[in-house]
Amino acid sequence: MIAVVGGGITGLVLGYELDRLGVDHVVLEAASRPGGVIRSARVDGRILEWGPQRTRLTSAMRDLVGKLGLEDQVLTAPDDLDLFVYRKGRLRRVPFSAIDFLRSDIVGPMAKLRLALEPFTAGADPNERVASYFTRKVGREVYETLIAPLYGGLYGSDPADMVVGLSLGHVLREFGIRRSLTLPLLKRGGRIQPPAPLSFKEGMQTLPLALAEALGERLRLETPVRALRPRGAGWALELGDGEILEAAQVVLTVPAPVAGELLREVAPNTAAALGALHYNPLTVVHLDAETPLRGLGFQVAFTERDLTLRGVTFNDSLFGRRNVYTAYLGGARRPEVVDLSDEELAGLAVEEFRGCTGYESEPLAVEQETMPAWDASWGALEDLRLPKGIRVAANWASRPGIPGRLVDARRTASALANGA
Repeated sequence: MIAVVGGGITGLVLGYELDRLGVDHVVLEAASRPGGVIRSARVDGRILEWGPQRTRLTSAMRDLVGKLGLEDQVLTAPDDLDLFVYRKGRLRRVPFSAIDFLRSDIVGPMAKLRLALEPFTAGADPNERVASYFTRKVGREVYETLIAPLYGGLYGSDPADMVVGLSLGHVLREFGIRRSLTLPLLKRGGRIQPPAPLSFKEGMQTLPLALAEALGERLRLETPVRALRPRGAGWALELGDGEILEAAQVVLTVPAPVAGELLREVAPNTAAALGALHYNPLTVVHLDAETPLRGLGFQVAFTERDLTLRGVTFNDSLFGRRNVYTAYLGGARRPEVVDLSDEELAGLAVEEFRGCTGYESEPLAVEQETMPAWDASWGALEDLRLPKGIRVAANWASRPGIPGRLVDARRTASALANGA
């Protein structure tokens, strides 16, 4: 039997795929609900999201939605919504094509001319910082205005703390980028067209709840794993109530600190490496605001150093969630948010939302979160050694984001089914 530790999206999809492949397994989740960081709730009649506000309608997501019978629950955003960056006192539309970039006012004329030098610059050095790589490729203004908030915003990180070989290299390889960033884009028609943003009528938690229902008794909630111990050719898992569960293999899908605690006795060096991984503090503040704003949302340019706000998602226009705007504060550049009270954080969100958009708002909810930073501390994983029979499938080990989690879970399930 395979024991999957963690009932977040990775563990649930892994369990679902193992079930489909006929592999005996159980998914163990310490909490009373499935989904991990994916959590939705109704507040004053409106859906609020903690964790991911949306995902993308990739082919893997479309396939999973179909298998779970959730087609009638899917919400996709209108295809004409713009993304914005706040810079120099106003929101500026992010261009997603070469022509739009040349016409836009998001950066100045000299920054656009500087970009023409990009094909002549050297390719990525795995040991350089991500900020250094992008700055020498596209120039400081384009980096600080566009790339830093959009790429760093994925992790709540500062690309100055991130290393190319640890966090960006796999992205460059996936998109076939060797030396130039702009030439491959121009060869594809000069336009970036990501899959449509997706949510569900009752929020993102619809997905883990459907997976949990499909798993049935193979998912055990309120079942924390206290310890792992070798037993014969497999492993014995000590559960919270003292029960001992035997498994041929164990897959850890939990956050790095939790995985480190479970490995502390059986793999102390690995546990120490996981304990060294840095997580960024990020505060989520849901706001009630009546505005004419229409778009995906906005990120804050790295030139705006006085702002605690990192970005805002426009749930109102994305999925028709009336007057709901989700603000993110803190991250690697403003980690002091962890020391502020909920009241202070709500006040900051209201004040800075007004400063960026010109509109008043009222706080609906405040939540403190953490995100894997994927910064230089990820070098600790280069020498990761797991005991035989233990695997990891988690957002701190490969491809963060829900689409990446689906791919990782499917790959892991296939390897387990094939005895790899």
